[in-house]
Order: sequence, then structure tokens, then C-alpha cells
Amino acid sequence: MYQVTFSEQSLRELNQLDKLLQLELIEPISNLKPGDLEHPREPLGKFTRAGKEFYRLRSGDYRFYFDLQDETLHTHYILHKNSLEDFLLRNRLPVSEQQLVEQHSKFWKYLESLTKK
Repeated sequence: MYQVTFSEQSLRELNQLDKLLQLELIEPISNLKPGDLEHPREPLGKFTRAGKEFYRLRSGDYRFYFDLQDETLHTHYILHKNSLEDFLLRNRLPVSEQQLVEQHSKFWKYLESLTKK
């Protein structure tokens, strides 16, 4: 078993959730074994970004994006599965965190404008 650490974004996302839901979401990542990472199968996936290997783990309505650092799984992001940020990250679109915020706002304004027609 690995030690699991969380980025500031991950902790913020978790802290917004009910304690019981937090425990349910963290359970799958807490139980990962080396063999799981060597041969990922759904709900675990593996991809490379900027020459570095990352993993994606679906847990409930959320996705954990993490990498392996020695014997530690460091969770960079926890994103809701239906969020624009998750879509952008899964499709490897090159955007900064600031661009995510800006695009998220513009995206929802665009959707709202469609309903007013």
C-alpha cells in the first residue's frame, strides 16, 4: 500500500464534501497496490503529460489525478466528472489554472445565453 498525499486543490475539493463521502472517495486510492499501477484497468487509467506519467482514478462522481513519487501517491487534482476542468484535463488541452477559471466562467455564460434564445 502507498501513502497518499494531496495538493491544495485536492484538499479544498475534499473539504467541501461531507465526511462520509470523503471516506468513500478516498478508499479506492488508499487501497491501490503496485500491481494495480503496473497494469491499470478501469476505473484506473494511465497517461503521460510532458514526459511524466500520471494516473486517473474514478471514484464515485469524482476523478483523482495523481502520480507516483517513490512510495507516495501524490494527488494533484480531484475533479467532478462532469466539470469543464475535468474535460480539459482528460483531453490534455494545454491550459493554465487561470485559463481554466476564465474558460469555466465563459463556458457557463455561453450556455446560459443559449437558453435565453
